[in-house]
Amino acid sequence: MTDEFYMQHALREAQKAFGEGEIPVGAVVVLNGKIIARGHNQVERLNDPTAHAEIIALTSAFNFLGAKYLPEGTLYVTVEPCLMCTGALYWSKITKVVWGADDEKNGHKRITGENWPFHPKTTIVKGVLKEECASLMKSFFRDKR
Repeated sequence: MTDEFYMQHALREAQKAFGEGEIPVGAVVVLNGKIIARGHNQVERLNDPTAHAEIIALTSAFNFLGAKYLPEGTLYVTVEPCLMCTGALYWSKITKVVWGADDEKNGHKRITGENWPFHPKTTIVKGVLKEECASLMKSFFRDKR
């Protein structure tokens, strides 16, 4: 399976968030070629500013595995993780993080600049289905205005 294949699944999660009036970010966690967890933003639904797609997907993966680390896992997320989510990814020891659209306003790079906020063994892939991911976000905020 390709990064694009898994990002399509993350986009489906983002579309669920969009349909629920949440900022449309979706995520999936993959281990050994299999999706083991999914998540989409639920900040409004849960009245919880930490209920980001990445956090929900990570928590689901930890529960599924009965473990607190994902050293062989990959997270696919439609938008660049914020600093909070980057911290959670750091502590999860996840192997790879793949995102679609950059988030210049709230993404981790806004605060960390070029400093590496991920675990030293984590690799990053950016821009997978970038246009599709960005389009969903733009559509959401256009509708809000």
